[in-house]
Amino acid sequence: MLPSVTFLDLETTGATPLRDRITEIALVRFDNGVETLRWQTLVNPQQPIPPFIQSLTGINDAMVADAPLFAEVADKLLAFLEGSVLAAHNVRFDHGFLKSEFKRLNITLRQQVLCTVKLSRLLYPQHYSHGIDAIVARHQITGLARHRAMGDVEAILIMLNDARRDLGAEVVQAAALKLMAAPTLPPHIDASLVGELPEAPGVYLFYGENDLPLYIGKSVNVRARVLSHFSSDHASSKEMRMTQEMKRFEWIPAAGEFSALLLESRLVKERMPIYNRQLRRERQLCSWQLVAGAQPIVRLVNEDEIDPSQMAHLFGTFRSKRQAVETLRKIADLSHLCAKTLGLETGRDGPCFVYQLKRCKGVCCGQESAEMHALRVQQALMAHKLKAWPYRGKIGIEEYNLENDLRQIHVFEHWVYVGVAVDNESLLALREQKTALKFDLDSYKLLLKMLSQKKTRVLDLAG
Repeated sequence: MLPSVTFLDLETTGATPLRDRITEIALVRFDNGVETLRWQTLVNPQQPIPPFIQSLTGINDAMVADAPLFAEVADKLLAFLEGSVLAAHNVRFDHGFLKSEFKRLNITLRQQVLCTVKLSRLLYPQHYSHGIDAIVARHQITGLARHRAMGDVEAILIMLNDARRDLGAEVVQAAALKLMAAPTLPPHIDASLVGELPEAPGVYLFYGENDLPLYIGKSVNVRARVLSHFSSDHASSKEMRMTQEMKRFEWIPAAGEFSALLLESRLVKERMPIYNRQLRRERQLCSWQLVAGAQPIVRLVNEDEIDPSQMAHLFGTFRSKRQAVETLRKIADLSHLCAKTLGLETGRDGPCFVYQLKRCKGVCCGQESAEMHALRVQQALMAHKLKAWPYRGKIGIEEYNLENDLRQIHVFEHWVYVGVAVDNESLLALREQKTALKFDLDSYKLLLKMLSQKKTRVLDLAG
């Protein structure tokens, strides 16, 4: 399939590489299609194995008590993997645990990887599920120790043997090579750094000459998104120019998509990267405010004048005064409102011009009461009304990511983003912090969307 490939499986104490540990390792190595090595060992995880994991794998604390520590098998494992592609079912899981274990020993693991889940999908696209259990059922595999490391490795080997027999060795090899194909990196980009990119949420930053910020992006899979920028099939000439100008990149982990979106929005505004024209575009945000008992009955307020605690009296978020006025004219025309009372027509005595066209009900000449017209204005603007803050005070939006074991709580007050907490101490500090409430449209829209999702966990911090 490949010149050298090592099929590996791990059993662990849990699902989080930064917190849980390995309890068993099994691998089978092939060189030029011939099996050259088969090895397995229990590993003392130096922490209790949870009862659920014990019942799932059959590995208990007594079995690993006298097993070697990972540090004692690390050199042997590195030798077994040297010069070989690491293949595993959901390779992110196994590779993540290995990287964490080696990192504890101050060793950076850099290994080419192949995901056999993705390989199964390519070889058998007609099937919906490609987990180990599904493969065992699909290929009628019996007699293997399921949920033990070597048993799971052997299940994958049987699946690949069946694929060679049913589809042909060339098809299997082509599918593996397709998954292994990597974008061509510019010569000045450190390939080893690319290998460290996480398959988890985060924000990435591209820099040009003299550390000039070129582009800031976000993704739920930073590795996949960054590598897509180096694809030979560039979506635009702008993308090609950007990757040619880039001298280095970095990334910041996030606990989820919401966390990444907030961070991206903030960093773009702070650093003004030249290729983020959409988010960094300078604008004069404004909104209509209804003013009771005054004429004109509405006034335009700009972003600096918006009081987030008074959002219920604001209508619409407009990128310019021109856009705001055009929208108000359309609303007035559809609802037969008075252009003069709205301030859209000035310097004219008597009835407004649209009254003569029978498009105004006559508040400007006593034919309609000011109270009734004000009520109709409010009703006409209702579709553009900004949402009032529905909480007593500050709230927290919590996200947790299993891949990087990162928990973030984003604190808001009256739609204004206060900051992010990563522990109880920083959360308490943000809860007590006095905040200057400066409205930001991007944060408002992101939070509004997040609150509309049932799965969102909202913490009441006002108590």
